[in-house]
Amino acid sequence: MNSFKTNRLKNNNMAFDIEMIKGLYARFPERVDAAKKLLGRPMTHAEKVLYAHLDEGTANETYERGKSYVDFRPDRVAMQDATAQMALLQFMQAGKKVVAVPSTVHCDHLITAKEGAEKDLENAKYNNQEVYDFLASVSNKYGIGFWKPGAGIIHQVVLENYSFPGGMMIGTDSHTPNAGGLGMIAIGVGGADAVDVMADMPWELKFPKLIGVKLTGKLSGWLAPKDVILKVADILTVKGGTGAIVEYFGEGAHALSATGRATICNMGAEVGATTSVFGYDENTAEYLRQTGRADVAELANGIAGYLTGDDEVYENPEKYFDQVIEINLSDLEPALNGPFTPDLRTAVSKMGETAKAKDWPLNMEAGLIGSCTNSSYEDITRAASLARQALDKGLKIKSELFITPGSEQVRYTIERDGLIDLFEKVGATVLANACGQCIGQWDRESVKDGHRNSIVTSFNRNFAKRNDGNINTFAFVASPEMVMAYSIAGTLDFNPLTDELVNDKGEKVKLDEPTGMVYPPKGFEVDDPGYQAPAEDGSKVEVVVKPDSKRLQLLTPFAEWDGKDFEKLHLLIKAKGKCTTDHISMAGPWLRFRGHLENISQNMLIGGVNYFNDKTNLVKNQLTGEYGPVPATAQAYRDQSVGSIIVGDENYGEGSSREHAAMEPRFLGVKAVLVRSFARIHETNLKKQGVLALTFDNKADYEKVLEDDRIDVLGLADFAPGKQFTVVLHHADGATDEFKANHTYNQNQIEWFKAGSALNLIRKMNG
Repeated sequence: MNSFKTNRLKNNNMAFDIEMIKGLYARFPERVDAAKKLLGRPMTHAEKVLYAHLDEGTANETYERGKSYVDFRPDRVAMQDATAQMALLQFMQAGKKVVAVPSTVHCDHLITAKEGAEKDLENAKYNNQEVYDFLASVSNKYGIGFWKPGAGIIHQVVLENYSFPGGMMIGTDSHTPNAGGLGMIAIGVGGADAVDVMADMPWELKFPKLIGVKLTGKLSGWLAPKDVILKVADILTVKGGTGAIVEYFGEGAHALSATGRATICNMGAEVGATTSVFGYDENTAEYLRQTGRADVAELANGIAGYLTGDDEVYENPEKYFDQVIEINLSDLEPALNGPFTPDLRTAVSKMGETAKAKDWPLNMEAGLIGSCTNSSYEDITRAASLARQALDKGLKIKSELFITPGSEQVRYTIERDGLIDLFEKVGATVLANACGQCIGQWDRESVKDGHRNSIVTSFNRNFAKRNDGNINTFAFVASPEMVMAYSIAGTLDFNPLTDELVNDKGEKVKLDEPTGMVYPPKGFEVDDPGYQAPAEDGSKVEVVVKPDSKRLQLLTPFAEWDGKDFEKLHLLIKAKGKCTTDHISMAGPWLRFRGHLENISQNMLIGGVNYFNDKTNLVKNQLTGEYGPVPATAQAYRDQSVGSIIVGDENYGEGSSREHAAMEPRFLGVKAVLVRSFARIHETNLKKQGVLALTFDNKADYEKVLEDDRIDVLGLADFAPGKQFTVVLHHADGATDEFKANHTYNQNQIEWFKAGSALNLIRKMNG
């Protein structure tokens, strides 16, 4: 058996996979010292972790940020149930008997929020039993730890059980960087990347640039860690962190709790960052001890100087980071970010006038507290302090209010401490420990008529239609305590720092500043955390996928490249403006098809806006001249052996790591995607699946693409790193336009393309 297989439930302060952590820490100082000698300078924390995880072992060369492709050996893999289905369907083709590194599956995405925790969980188990059985059996067979439905949200469960300082993890969810709160380099990826690591292959990443965020001062009053990342998002925008790791340091960073840091790292995905991270300190160690991992804290203390950036780096950050941002926490003001994008920040003092000026609905109809971003004990207690005030001061909740615990451990502990009872007394609904409303798994009857309304959430992402499917729901992201305050007021033109409310006696009352506790005074407690260890020998475990299943479908390998240029491709869609992975492959009701490529492909780009008519899911079929849905049009081209191409705008593929947004175009015959710029994860996912990912050399050439164009991509026979392609537009009137397109493929990635997918290469190697 593999030496890592210590996937038992931790007890007596014994962490999961402790031998793996001991091994890493034993070689960590030597590897960092060797890298520091090569670099000839002090190192940031991010650099230390990266150089300690090189596939080559001890570094024998230095790497250029933003340019060098580097092979790494991550310590572990985490997968949530929606993305795990496709990842594990691919792993089943890899020819391996057991995963090469500790890996886990977390059932958190398929639980619909509607009636409350008990009923919603019961419905989820009934509706998704086939998928849960599949995931459990695959996990059992291949040595993967399985966290059952109701156990909690992947990132909170990972933080409580698996995250550790100086480690490196990849996860099939864009908010995997949550683990950076404990000093881990944790990166969101597509399922094919997870297959690489689980199949004992090196994992490739372009060496990230480094953005340093110096935090001075201290949070107080109404301010929360969430306000830090809301400010960073305002500064960097949704693409300002692309290709970079954001590293936080300074006195303000040291004052934050580990879970507060996790909140900041989690939402770093919204600025496009590869990941975000804090260095190791006593607050990190205390969280490890509080969550039953004193052994990890003791080990980390033994190499503490190696688990954070060097003093010289933090004293003179401009010399060592590519960009430095400084934020004085004492001067910060609470804010709400939104609507429709997570980087549009409005301070609470300006919220009322801004909402009125921009015609945002003032009626706040729902407050949502929890999610992977903000569901720690500290978050819940601060929100609860305001709920208690509402009861004591004779105030009633004016909006619907929902509480989503991040894990069964958090839920059990807050129930023991009387907080669930408190929330229910003010009229809140406590939901299952799952993603629910954050990812569109919210059956919200009240907006089926499509009316305009606002909601305030402690989530991370707020794209149009994301939470409830209603394009007229204006979603704003804030801290849990701010969500609670606005839920009490029921309107956006309220400033909880200064404004008064009228209670049930007609008296004017003001909310006091929220208070909370980082850790429960009686410690964390849980009865059944929901963990299932894999079989010691999974060779006899049978994985069943029924041929007629609507939820699961075994994969057929994609065809290899035929050696020819792409000629006369039909334009499938020219997407206008923001086109996230939510637009390319929606979540919500479509999550039920995440294990069935053919069925889920029917949602491909149904949310993308057609440049030529400003409509969604309505494109011209060049074979018939008629307009129809994007998936049906793509399928018509594919079935006639006609290739197609997608054209997109800036930051194409922003948002979730879901590789379905790349697999669906591949399945429906799309040969290439040509855009002004890509979001990191989506570009990699396209490459992995054998779709040619290109960017305009001159972004203005995007405007030249016309609705009836047939498009050539020439130069594939000479496909080489750094070598441009020629794109020819054949317009309907007989005229042509010709321009250059760029790519970021290295030689290894070119081999993925030629083989038809990265998985095809793995399968050949394991033949």
